[in-house]
Amino acid sequence: MSTRAGIVVTGTEVLTGRIQDRNGPWLADQLLELGVELAHLTICGDRPAGIEAQLRFHAAAGVDLIITSGGLGPTADDLTVETVARFCGRELVLDAAVEEKIAAILRNLMGRTDPGGAGFDSVRAANRKQALIPAGATVLDPVGTAPGVVVPGTPTVVVLPGPPRELQPMWRRALDTAEVQQAIAGRTRYRQATVRMFGLPESRLAETLREAGARIADFDALEITTCLRRGEVEMVTRYEPSAASSYTALIELLRTRHPRELFSEDGALVDEQVAELLAGRWLVTAESCTAGLLAARLTERSGASAHLAGGVVAYSNSAKTDLLDVAPTLIETHGAVSEPVAEAMAAGALRRFGADTAVAVTGIAGPGGGSPDKPVGTVCFAVLLADGRRALRTVRLPGDRTDVRERSTTVALHLLRRVLLDRPLAD
Repeated sequence: MSTRAGIVVTGTEVLTGRIQDRNGPWLADQLLELGVELAHLTICGDRPAGIEAQLRFHAAAGVDLIITSGGLGPTADDLTVETVARFCGRELVLDAAVEEKIAAILRNLMGRTDPGGAGFDSVRAANRKQALIPAGATVLDPVGTAPGVVVPGTPTVVVLPGPPRELQPMWRRALDTAEVQQAIAGRTRYRQATVRMFGLPESRLAETLREAGARIADFDALEITTCLRRGEVEMVTRYEPSAASSYTALIELLRTRHPRELFSEDGALVDEQVAELLAGRWLVTAESCTAGLLAARLTERSGASAHLAGGVVAYSNSAKTDLLDVAPTLIETHGAVSEPVAEAMAAGALRRFGADTAVAVTGIAGPGGGSPDKPVGTVCFAVLLADGRRALRTVRLPGDRTDVRERSTTVALHLLRRVLLDRPLAD
């Protein structure tokens, strides 16, 4: 059996939903990369009884490693270390070296607000509880003011702070300890690969995977998860090296069954692919219903932002006319949400910015404003290149305003990718 781990996220503010948990998913990804199976991820409040109940639950599940996050501060409700010590049957002892490290951090912090150090002694006393360590535990030096600890045993327990900016570097330190390395020594060395598809309903992919199960030898050795993200289907496959030939056969089947929809075999995002294809080009965006989100998404990738000449957000008809030279008669004839207007917006943006590549989006994100002919979710796209290549597309996208906007940016990027590659569009 491979190494198994459990995660306990502590914090009443997380349990009640006031703060979204970021540590659990991040730690889960780290364990996956290591080849450690995550058995359970649980969340509890700051009460010692609740924390101890979670620790006992994970131990009863037979995990080799338990990771906790949160509850390492100096206040009375920060009780994780004390609870872990009791669970592990270890006494809490004051570590003088750790206390001095915390004191040095506090002196540095207070030097900015209390140059005379008048309040230092009281602050040091309040933070002394952070230097109480389970006997025999390995101390992880603080990133903020709170140290973490690794308590050896069966299972080994790693106690990490709550703020992600502190937890993440401390987790890497924990991995270097002999105790954690021993706890995960039996882990399986997995490979993991991600492919992405666009324009493929999950039901059709499920049909293909059923076919793969019947045709490919040792298909069950592939651990496959699928997820719909921004209108794309992401398929992540984890497998042991001995199952590499089964994964290769699966990719060949996907290429055969879905040649247009399979756009990324190495996990690259369409954003990254577009950034590479824009090399030597100047791009401009003209957006209505997406409120500049397409330009923002492009600037998330430095490669694309380096080639973004500018963008226009034009909601009103007058803005489309004044900023993008869209003829009023064109809007009157076809409506603001139409392929002719999207094409005119792209053409106007090309002229205004002197660019060679333009993407325009105009649509009805909702609610209200729709009609029987053009319901909410109707979005029109245009891609124009200075060399004459172009593509127009109208789609109806499901979901609320946020869904329609996010999916629209995905459609726009894929439309641009197809034109830059000079490939036919998927039906």
